[in-house]
Amino acid sequence: MNSFEFTVQSLISPDLLFKDSEPIYISRAPGRLDVMGGNVDYTGGLVFEATIREATWAAAQIRTDRKIVLANPQMSDSGWMPRVEYLLDELTDEAAVRSLVNGSAEVRWTAYVLGVFYLLKTKWPEKVCSGITVYLESDVPLNKGVSSSAAVEVATMKASAAAYGIEMKGIELAEACQWVENVIAESACGIMDQAASVLGDEGCVLPLLCQPCRIMEPVKLPEDLQIWAIDSGVKHAVTGLAYEAARAAAFVGYRMICEWEQTPIRFDEEGGIPRYRDDHLNGYLSNLPTSVFRSKYESRLPEVLPGPELLKDAAVHPDPFTQIRAEGFYPVRACTRYAVEEQHRIELFVELVRGLSMQPNVAGFMLLGDLMFQSHWSYTECGLGSKETDRLIELVRDEVGEGKLYGAKITGGGAGGTVAVLGAKGARESFERVVSRYAEEQGNVPYVFEGSSAGADKFGIHVIGATR
Repeated sequence: MNSFEFTVQSLISPDLLFKDSEPIYISRAPGRLDVMGGNVDYTGGLVFEATIREATWAAAQIRTDRKIVLANPQMSDSGWMPRVEYLLDELTDEAAVRSLVNGSAEVRWTAYVLGVFYLLKTKWPEKVCSGITVYLESDVPLNKGVSSSAAVEVATMKASAAAYGIEMKGIELAEACQWVENVIAESACGIMDQAASVLGDEGCVLPLLCQPCRIMEPVKLPEDLQIWAIDSGVKHAVTGLAYEAARAAAFVGYRMICEWEQTPIRFDEEGGIPRYRDDHLNGYLSNLPTSVFRSKYESRLPEVLPGPELLKDAAVHPDPFTQIRAEGFYPVRACTRYAVEEQHRIELFVELVRGLSMQPNVAGFMLLGDLMFQSHWSYTECGLGSKETDRLIELVRDEVGEGKLYGAKITGGGAGGTVAVLGAKGARESFERVVSRYAEEQGNVPYVFEGSSAGADKFGIHVIGATR
């Protein structure tokens, strides 16, 4: 029995959280490290994702009443309510659920949880006809760009579905959790975070083509390589203005290209997650070849457009999860270029990793590292850099060489968060020198991510307590 299950056992009592009359279903969902492709999941790109050792645990038990009881003691550390209760009958529609989770700042964390029960109730009304108790613990750090929100959603959805007698796994589970984050939490994430948390595995990196979510064969890194990550200390948020502006700018570029090609864009709700599509790129900017982009469109795209100019245009904004703001500035050319060129970089990266697994060589490792450096500076061009993450990149570059470190890039949505580092297995001294130099400059020791763990599907469901 692990420590979380021991804690859950200690909460089984008539006077405590869980009762001894019903089974308790436990799931575990890790955070993810974005090795390549942080901001192309929403443009239909290929991403390369590794799970991290840190994870969220969820325990769920059916109740005899209609209450939804959510308990997360760690929320007290942020000044939020550690226990929140709702009624299943309050979940009448999407607007009602959003209103509940936005009732106060102290309950806002439930935005990533309450939507789970609305979705399950809507899809399986014959099974979701009673309340539920969910207890959560997590060691995935918040706002570090390693998908703490996806880990919460996946762990909660998988355990709660099992408690109701519903099997949720694979892409279905990932897409359901993305829906919760997009529609209820109103956070404009793509599919990669949830898919990596569900489908990842220890010691592997998972290529995902986000159209909407096509799983490829997991890849083991060459034996000579290792991935670490360093928290910059700058909080990242997918709901932040920098991320939203970069995402919106890419969709503005997509719209312009479709207009030049006289290809109509249409709204599509058939896939569960609403999106826009066309007959040229199928709604995915990452489908555009780099050579075509450079020869036909790059020079025609505006470098930056202010919000008022875009709003005056009155054109359809082909992204349901961002909006054009009057106070915003949108780097259209850089963000469109990133979506196109990052796809090419990731394809090269994945094929190099596959080949180097069979024939490892330093020249190939250096190419991988340079692709990561390129990716990082493309983030900066999109307005998603920060001086702290740039400094970490410079410190890694100082350690580049045979048998040492090879490359690094900012991860996830950027604008702070965590930097992924690729190096040789024997490069710990080089890596620790980066960490210590950064710690000395910043005045505190940064959080370091090392190691991986099984995704939610690999972990499965553990059941404790009574059996039905």
